[in-house]
Amino acid sequence: MAGAVVDEEGAKGRRIRGLDAAQRRARRREDLLDAALELFSAQGYQDTSIEQICKQAYVGTKSFYEVFTGKEALYLALLDRIVADVTARLRSALEESGGEQGEGESARALIRHFADAFVDDVRVARVTFGEGRAVTPLVEAHRRANRRWAASFVETAWQRLGVEAGPHARAVAMGLIGGLFDIIADWLLDAGTGRAAERAALQDGLDRFYTVISSGLRPS
Repeated sequence: MAGAVVDEEGAKGRRIRGLDAAQRRARRREDLLDAALELFSAQGYQDTSIEQICKQAYVGTKSFYEVFTGKEALYLALLDRIVADVTARLRSALEESGGEQGEGESARALIRHFADAFVDDVRVARVTFGEGRAVTPLVEAHRRANRRWAASFVETAWQRLGVEAGPHARAVAMGLIGGLFDIIADWLLDAGTGRAAERAALQDGLDRFYTVISSGLRPS
C-alpha cells in the first residue's frame, strides 16, 4: 500500500540529518554535558536547573530524561568525562616522557600536565573543585573514588619512572592528590584565572608542593 512504505532502515532506524537514533542520543548527551559544564561553572550546581541546562543545550526536557535520570546523574557523568580527558592527557605525557628527563623532572612534568588539564579551560576546574561542586552522599562517594584512582595513577607513574616509593607510597600519593586538588581549589577563589602570570604562579606552587611531599618517599 502506498503510504505504508517504511524506509530501508525501518522506523526505529530512521536517520535525521545523517544520524541514526543511537547517534542522535549520543549527540544529545554530549550537548547536555557541554551545557552543564558551562552553567555549573558559571552559577554553581545548586543554582542551575534542568530546564536551564536543556535550554542551553537546545534539548527538550523529555529528551533529557531519556539520557539522564536527573541533575545529579548528569553531574556525575560530567565528572567522569573530565576524569577521562585528564587521564588521557596524563597517560600520553607519561608515555612520551619515558623517564628520559630523570625521575624527578619527569614526575614534576606530569604535575604540570595535571594542572594544565584543569586550567587550560578554567570551567573544568570550577566544576571539579569550585563553584560547580555538588555535595550529596553519592557525589562524595564518587569524588573519593576518583581520588583513590588518581592516587593509584600516581603510584603507577612512580613505578614507570623508577621512583623509589617505599612502603608508604599509598599514603603519600593520597596526600599528594588531596593537596593538589586543594591548591587548585584555593587558586580559583581569587586568581585572575586567565592571566599567564597567575597560572605560572600556580604551576610553581604545585611544583614546590610535589617536591616537598615526594621527599616523604625517601627512606628515613
